[in-house]
Amino acid sequence: MEENTNAEEELLEQARVRREKLAKLTEEGNDPYRKTSYPVSADSSLTKGDFSAWEGKEVCVAGRLMSRRIMGKASFSHISDRNGQLQVYITRQDVGEDVYTAYKKDFDIGDIVGVKGYVFRTQTGEVTVHATSLEMLSKALLPLPEKHNGLQNIDTKYRLRHIDLIMNQDVRETFFKRAKIIRAIREFLDSRGFLEAETPILLPIEIGADARPFRTHHNALDLDMYLRIETELYLKRLIVGGFEKVYEMGRIFRNEGMDQKHNPEFTTVEIYEAYVDYREMMNFTEALVRAAATAACGSERVVYQGTELDFGKWEKLTMTEAVEKYSGVDFSRIKTDEEAQAAAREHGVELEKGKTSRGHVLAEFFDTFVEDKLIQPTFIYEYPVEISPLAKRKPDDPTMCERFEFFIMGMELGNCFSELNDPVDQKRRMVEQAERKRAQGANAELDTDFIDALEHGMPPTGGLGVGVDRLVMLLTDSASIRDVLLFPTMKPKK
Repeated sequence: MEENTNAEEELLEQARVRREKLAKLTEEGNDPYRKTSYPVSADSSLTKGDFSAWEGKEVCVAGRLMSRRIMGKASFSHISDRNGQLQVYITRQDVGEDVYTAYKKDFDIGDIVGVKGYVFRTQTGEVTVHATSLEMLSKALLPLPEKHNGLQNIDTKYRLRHIDLIMNQDVRETFFKRAKIIRAIREFLDSRGFLEAETPILLPIEIGADARPFRTHHNALDLDMYLRIETELYLKRLIVGGFEKVYEMGRIFRNEGMDQKHNPEFTTVEIYEAYVDYREMMNFTEALVRAAATAACGSERVVYQGTELDFGKWEKLTMTEAVEKYSGVDFSRIKTDEEAQAAAREHGVELEKGKTSRGHVLAEFFDTFVEDKLIQPTFIYEYPVEISPLAKRKPDDPTMCERFEFFIMGMELGNCFSELNDPVDQKRRMVEQAERKRAQGANAELDTDFIDALEHGMPPTGGLGVGVDRLVMLLTDSASIRDVLLFPTMKPKK
């Protein structure tokens, strides 16, 4: 406790000294916030390129002051920008005595500076800018964490992401990669003729799906509204309307738990294509994931938390086959709800109230015995109709649906259906789902507008949803979803 108190007192003292410097600079007519722009012509990436292309050239660079090594009339500093760090050499002779004195007395680690000078290489081989002028572009009134220890507390890293990004280049690289992955997904879809759409985030009804929504209130309409838990129903209306290939990349909101794989708001891409089924979408999914991996990592082989993943090889199992493989129970021999419930009791599988049918039991066996075993890329297909209210039934087995999910490292990353386009069957299933939800004490309404759209005719369609954040986790070797969200949801500090 005493150490924490001393550290806090030291930070307060540093902040006080910096404010005194600010007051002095302002009083002398050197307001450090006066500059509205700076003519940046190069950045730290010049250290990674062909030195001969830069040697001797005059450049203007800018960034955050991260170090100072003062040696009398000459000094070395490092400034940080979006691409890394760059060394700057500053001498009293070249920048002038007044500027050099201010650099030593008034500049602090964390200040934003602009440097004009020419590029050279030091005797140790480090590419450096020899400063001919130096300006303070913004004064940092709060100190950065101590260089070598940085941010140690994980909670603080997420809460103070701006400091985390300043101090850790590897964190910045994660989000550069995230941007590459998202761009690769869009390019993959756009190149195949898909139209990117935007659908409503605020919805007037709470649909009967299992996920719990966030509720808000629209004052002008005096109407409770709900943040979307998916984009599916609106995108399928666009398929009805004649857009045969559509997708949406956007935020989804679910009022549920938080852990390493879940955040209340997260990003998905949902993709719908007319005249294809779930098997064709399997091939499509493989190609999409391979494109994202290659864009982010330069290869279809990726190491995640010490395990090499090969996105060029995918295992395919029905849910029944997977359950038999990992639990030893063959559901193809179980024909009734009673037999399924007996198997659950025998193997210690707990069933939720109202979810005791054969299909629900099969799904519980999968969750209990299978999911965490699926390390390499795996498609699990043919799901029970009870847990797939928007998917087409299999023609030769109406208890099962044309649906797959794909799993990597024990995580579900995507979900796909041969979309149900029979409005009568769809309405029946939605009514059953809503009644189940009401029986559990939750609100649930039927999306009659969606049913109306289906009644106007929707072509056979394949639909795929992919969890973008989880895919980014895999491709950036990040252990938690919070590591790939710039600002994850956090409980406010008092």
